[in-house]
Amino acid sequence: QKRSFEITERLYSSGSNSELDVQQAKTQYLSTLSAIPQLEITLTQVRHALDALLGRPPGDLPELADRYGRLPNIDSAAMDSIPASLLLRRPDIRVAAWQVAAQSAQIGLAEADFYPSISLLGTIGWSGSSLNGSPDVGTLGLGPALSWNVFAYGRITNNVRVQDARLQQLIEGYQQSVLQAAREIDDAMVSIVKTDEQRQILGESVKASRRSLELANSRYREGYADFQRVLDAQRASATQDERNLVNQGSHVSAVIALYKALGGGWSDTPVEQWVPGDVRETMQQRTDWGELLTAPLPEGSASTESPPTTKASMHE
Repeated sequence: QKRSFEITERLYSSGSNSELDVQQAKTQYLSTLSAIPQLEITLTQVRHALDALLGRPPGDLPELADRYGRLPNIDSAAMDSIPASLLLRRPDIRVAAWQVAAQSAQIGLAEADFYPSISLLGTIGWSGSSLNGSPDVGTLGLGPALSWNVFAYGRITNNVRVQDARLQQLIEGYQQSVLQAAREIDDAMVSIVKTDEQRQILGESVKASRRSLELANSRYREGYADFQRVLDAQRASATQDERNLVNQGSHVSAVIALYKALGGGWSDTPVEQWVPGDVRETMQQRTDWGELLTAPLPEGSASTESPPTTKASMHE
C-alpha cells in the first residue's frame, strides 16, 4: 500500500492521474498504518501474560527471539494413538475419583454402627500417706467395655442411606467429568483437523489474491485500469492475509486446547520433566516425599463407568 501511494503521488506530480487517486491511496495506507499500534499493544500484553505464567518479571522472552519460529502442531497419526489413560492426569478427574473413593469409605464407617463396639479400659493410680511407716499404695484397673446402639437402628439406617446417596452423587459427578474431558478432547481434535484443511485452501487463496494485486498494479501503471481496481485488489489481498493469520491462530489454539484437555500433552511424561530439579530438591529438603516426585504417573484407564470403590471395614 505504501508503494501504491508513492506511485500515485509520482503520477499525480507528472499529471498522469487525478488527486482522487492520491487521496484514496493515502487513505488506504494510513488506515492500515493506524492499526499497527493496537496490534503492538496486544502483542506486548500477551508477552507480559507469558512472563507471569513463567514466573518472570515483564521483559524479553528468549524463547520468542526467533520471530519466524515454527508454530506448534501435532501429527494426525499421534492423535489416533492417544491412550485414554492420559485423562487420569487431569486434576478434575483425579479429584472426582478420590472423592468417590473417600465417600465409599464413609458408607463402611456408617454401617459399622450396626455392630457392637468393644473397647479396653484401664486405670493406673498411686497413693501415699504422710504418716510415718504407712506404705504407698499403687492401683491398677483393667477391663473391657461394650457399647451397642441397639435402639438407634432407624437413625443408623438413614445415615447409611444418606452416605450412599452422597456416593451416587459423586459417581455421577465423576462420570460427568470424564464425559466433559472426552468432549473437550474431541472438540480440540476436530478443530485441529478442520483448521488444517482450511489452511491449505487459504494458502491457495492468498496466492491468488497476491497475483491479482500484481496484475492490478501492472495494468494501472500501464494505464489500462483505474486506481479503484488496485484498491479493490489490495483490500482483497489484505482480507485473505488476515483470514490466513486468523486460521493459524485458531489452529494453534486448538493444539493448546488438546494439550490442556489431556492434562498436559499427548504422551506419557515422567514426573521429572514436570517438576524442575531445583524445585524437587527444595521440596525434598522441606518434606519427605519418598518416590512421589520421581515415580511415573499412575497407570490406568479413564472411563465413564464408576471408579473402583471400597467400603471401610467395620473392624477398622
